[in-house]
Amino acid sequence: MDFGHSPRAQDYIARVQAFMRDHIFPAEAAYHAQMTGSPDWRQWRQPAIMEDLKAKARAAGLWNLFLKDPHHGAGLNVVEYAALAELMGHNTMAAEVFNCNAPDTGNMEVLHMYGTHAQQQQWMLPLLEGKIRSAFCMTEPEVASSDATNMAATAVPEGDEVVINGRKWFSSGIGHPNCKVLIFMGLTDPTAERHKRHSMILVPLDTPGVKIQRMLPAFGVYDEPFGHGEVTFDNVRVPKENIIAGLGRGFEIAQGRLGPGRIHHCMRCIGGAERALQLMTARGDQRVAFGKPLNQLGGNVDVIANARMAIEQARLLTLKAAWMMDTVGVKAAMSEISMIKVVAPNMAQAVIDAGIQMHGALGVTLDTPLSTLAAYVRTVRLADGPDEVHRKVVAKFELARQRLARGEA
Repeated sequence: MDFGHSPRAQDYIARVQAFMRDHIFPAEAAYHAQMTGSPDWRQWRQPAIMEDLKAKARAAGLWNLFLKDPHHGAGLNVVEYAALAELMGHNTMAAEVFNCNAPDTGNMEVLHMYGTHAQQQQWMLPLLEGKIRSAFCMTEPEVASSDATNMAATAVPEGDEVVINGRKWFSSGIGHPNCKVLIFMGLTDPTAERHKRHSMILVPLDTPGVKIQRMLPAFGVYDEPFGHGEVTFDNVRVPKENIIAGLGRGFEIAQGRLGPGRIHHCMRCIGGAERALQLMTARGDQRVAFGKPLNQLGGNVDVIANARMAIEQARLLTLKAAWMMDTVGVKAAMSEISMIKVVAPNMAQAVIDAGIQMHGALGVTLDTPLSTLAAYVRTVRLADGPDEVHRKVVAKFELARQRLARGEA
C-alpha cells in the first residue's frame, strides 16, 4: 500500500490549504453571524458570504473535488480526495464552499453512476454547478432504521407513475432554501428478496403531497441552512421516469452511494480532530493557571500525545480503506469501511472533547468551532449506520476469515 500523494494530489492539497487559510477561516465568524438562528426553516437564507466563497472556489478550480469523472469533477481517486476531505473537516462550512458537502455529494454520485441521461441533465448538472441543493430521505421514525430493510414508507408503481406514501425524518439538506429535489428510498415489493424490495425515486420538493413538518435539532442546533427534516409523503405521484436505475435496486444503489460517503465522513472527522488538537495545544501554551501554562499541568501532555497517536491510527486505517476501494472495489473493502466508520468518529469525539476541556467554558460556546465539531462527529456515529451495525459487519467478516484459516469454512 502506498499512501504517498501524487503530484496532482499534492497540488490540490496545497491549493485547498491556501484557500482555507486565506478565505474560509477568516470567514467563519461572518458566516455564522449571517444565520437567522430560527428553528423555522422557511426563514432561512443562504448566507451571502457562502455564495461569495463558492464563486471564488469555483474560479480557483477547487470545485466538485469529490467526483472521479474529470469531465464533471477533479478526477481524483478515493485516496487522493481523502486528503482534501480531511482539510475540509477543519470546520463545518468548508465542504459546501467546494461543492463537496453531504448529502449532495452522495446524490450527485448516485445520479452519475445510476441516473439516466434525462435525470442527469435535469438534476445532476444543476447540482454540479451549485445552483440547487438536494436531500436524501431514507431514515424513518416509526422503525429501527439501523436495519434498513425495516423501511416501511412505500414507492409503488401505478400505471405510468410511482405513488409514494410514508414518513421520513433526519432528511438532511431538506431545509436549505435552494433545495429542489430529494432522493426517496421506499418499499416497492414486500414479497421480493429482502434486499430487492426497495427503490430509489427522484422527487421534486414542490411535488403535491410532500410536506416538511419540522426541522429536528441535533444537540439543540438546527444545522442551518441545511437542516434535518421530518417529512411526510401523502399520495405523492411522480412519473416512472423518476425511478433511479430500476425498481428494486435501492439497496444496490445505497451501497454504491455509502461507500465513498463513509470515507468522506471519516476523513472530515479526522480533520475536525486535527483542528481540535491545533486549538488545544495553542490554548495550553497561552493559558496560565496555578503559575504554569496548561500544557505543563496535570496529565495534559498525555492528552496531547494520546490525541496525536489516535489521529494517526485513524488516518492510516481510513487511507487503507480508501486504497482498497481504489484497487479492489467497495465490496472487498466492506470490513475496512465499517472499521473506519466506528474508529474515526469515536476518535474525533474523544479528541474534540479534550479540546473543549482545555478551553473550559469557552469550549462550549460558538466562539470556537469545537462545539459544532463535537455535535457533527457525535451524529456521524449514527449517520450511515450506527457503531453497533458496523461492528456486526466487522465481526462477520472476521469470523469468516478465522474459520477459513482453520479449514472450517
